[in-house]
Amino acid sequence: MQTLLRTPLFDRHVALGARMVPFAGWEMPVQYRGVIPEHKAVRADAGVFDVSHMGELEVEGPRAHEFLRSRLSNDLDRLEPGQAQYTLLTNESGGIIDDLIAYRLDSFRYLLIVNASNREHDFEWLQEHEIAGSDVRDVSDDYALLAVQGPRSLERLQLGEAPAFTFAAGEIDDVPCMINRTGYTGETGVELLVPADDALELWDRVVARGAEPCGLGARDTLRLEVCYPLHGNDIGPETDAISAGLGWVCELEKKFTGVDELRRVKAAGPQRRLTAFVMEEKAIPRQGMAIEGGGEVTSGSHSPMLDRGIGMGYVPTELAQPDTELTIDVRGKPRRARVVKKPIYKKEESASGRD
Repeated sequence: MQTLLRTPLFDRHVALGARMVPFAGWEMPVQYRGVIPEHKAVRADAGVFDVSHMGELEVEGPRAHEFLRSRLSNDLDRLEPGQAQYTLLTNESGGIIDDLIAYRLDSFRYLLIVNASNREHDFEWLQEHEIAGSDVRDVSDDYALLAVQGPRSLERLQLGEAPAFTFAAGEIDDVPCMINRTGYTGETGVELLVPADDALELWDRVVARGAEPCGLGARDTLRLEVCYPLHGNDIGPETDAISAGLGWVCELEKKFTGVDELRRVKAAGPQRRLTAFVMEEKAIPRQGMAIEGGGEVTSGSHSPMLDRGIGMGYVPTELAQPDTELTIDVRGKPRRARVVKKPIYKKEESASGRD
């Protein structure tokens, strides 16, 4: 039996009564008080997530920029040191090996924060494709990562405003860390990268400032409400970026792995699209459920903010238009759903979930 890995914050989670579950080879907290109260805390105030299971890869050298520009889908030429970019690592068929954030540390050094389940594969893939003058290193074990998210997160941490997808060295209550203006909830927030040895102290300071400890359960429902794709569910090596609605992070004018296939899909038009929907009947959609007409649910849950079932899934392009009615097989029973524009949840919407 595989031994599950633990983040530097494992003992804190246990002490707080978190329910621990296996996730991507790690033993992680799925909830503390409960998914719904944790979810609502992030939407209304501030929550803190331990996301130290994510991987960190450093790419350094005089040709690091050239190397990554030829492998990642987005255009790193747009970045100055201190800026970050959401991007994809793609295969020859345009499939998504991983979605990640690239941080330009300086002219010759990048930090890539990658999905936990893909850390080893991403590292090996990049190493195999290295060019002279670039060096890829896995530095994941050196760091912990805390995501502090919510409309009061900056106030709680006494941080000023800064543009999204920027970062800077800073400190929280005298604990030095890298303050990244990124997140996975659709709310204002930061992700704090800290040396592993300082993780406990930083966690304690953040919680003392009023951020609610939140688990992976709330992280999943939060990202689904705002239609952020999850690798392994909504995107993967068999799904292309155009069909997944991620063409906006693909600079098709430059050369990178799989670009020719992505150009072809865009020119021809994708045969299916990753579509967001809300349930019109009382039912909770789940991954793998069939959508009538040749589609399939890739992510589904109950929305704590809309109080109804929501989800995303691939459907034939002709079924992907907003307000199209879908029929989903929910445990053998047909249940009606309606296609909506992304994101599913907007703060100004009523509890009906309608625009």
